[in-house]
Amino acid sequence: MPVVQELREGRVPVKVYTGEIEPQAREQLVNISRLPIVHHHVAAMPDVHLGIGATVGSVIPTVKAIIPAAVGVDIGCGMMAARLSLTGNDLDESSLKRVFSEIERRVPVGFNQHRDARSAAVKPFQEGLKSILDKHPSVERRIGKHSSWAHQMGTLGGGNHFIELCLDESSRAWVMLHSGSRGIGNAIGSYFIELAKKDASRNNLHLPDADLAYFREGAQHFDDYVEAVGWAQDYAAANRHEMMDEVLEALHRHLPPFEVTGAAVNCHHNYVERERHFGETVWLTRKGAIRAGKGELGIIPGSMGARSYIVRGKGNAESFHSCAHGAGRKMSRNAAKKCFSVEDLKRQTQGVICRVDAGVLDEIPGAYKDIDTVMANQSDLVEVVHTLKQVLCVKG
Repeated sequence: MPVVQELREGRVPVKVYTGEIEPQAREQLVNISRLPIVHHHVAAMPDVHLGIGATVGSVIPTVKAIIPAAVGVDIGCGMMAARLSLTGNDLDESSLKRVFSEIERRVPVGFNQHRDARSAAVKPFQEGLKSILDKHPSVERRIGKHSSWAHQMGTLGGGNHFIELCLDESSRAWVMLHSGSRGIGNAIGSYFIELAKKDASRNNLHLPDADLAYFREGAQHFDDYVEAVGWAQDYAAANRHEMMDEVLEALHRHLPPFEVTGAAVNCHHNYVERERHFGETVWLTRKGAIRAGKGELGIIPGSMGARSYIVRGKGNAESFHSCAHGAGRKMSRNAAKKCFSVEDLKRQTQGVICRVDAGVLDEIPGAYKDIDTVMANQSDLVEVVHTLKQVLCVKG
């Protein structure tokens, strides 16, 4: 489906791939479109919903400037998926329950972390982080005395992060997981968001929203932010690789022998990258969106009870070669807890081995938009390669 509507209240248009936008999210999109640094237009994906400053599900091209709050604090958050030689015939409820317990034992979730540092995985990141902390030592203090970036490598985190074992349309097994740059990414993101706000105040920038404060190229902290955000994005991708290794080891312990077939897909959906669009080299921020360049593979998850998709990008120029990053929330976490019961969660996740308790009630499928509608609205952006349905889900 092509662009459904255009908002023309700002300096540039907002091209929206859905007819349903909550009023506050619509206001955020218009606010972004009013910024003098935005190039050509803003694109809003079919899963668009309210965020902090910038809307989740927005793609923002900026000229010689970056908005740290648009990138957010879960820098480099994204997805990884790998297809296995196993099929549905190799899986039974008993073995899946053992796999579930093994994954929970191997991959710390929530605020938990590994007892030992992941030495081999973190070694490539030590020098880069030292460079960042030498210039901005308070970043380290923000992580907290009970956590360590080296011990958090290969951990899931909380919220909507998850690890799933799925079956595709041909009953072939896939491992799929969702996580980002953990505590260190949050510390980097929140630190530079505050610096950008201070710079905006000092420079008397008149912003429609304080969370849209930005660094211009050549400004005091611009290069430092580019260095730090790039480091966190690389850390997030490595974190997913480390987790994938742990999950595969868990499967090897309790399932028949198997191999990973083909290359894994690993894609960010909260990040900033230097790209060229509509005749201009820009800093392109995808906040809750993945790159969908022509022929590129991506991952679009549904909720913990719905289908997910492996897709191939069509390289659509109007979306800045982007597509949705998932189903997108249709209600807040607090609203979900008030609206649904544990019995509702049990019913909506029937057939999936997962937690069914009040601690994950805010992640109930009913709190999310319909993934099939999201996919229909972006048929001009991607084509479906595989359709996945989870049989096991470990939540953060």
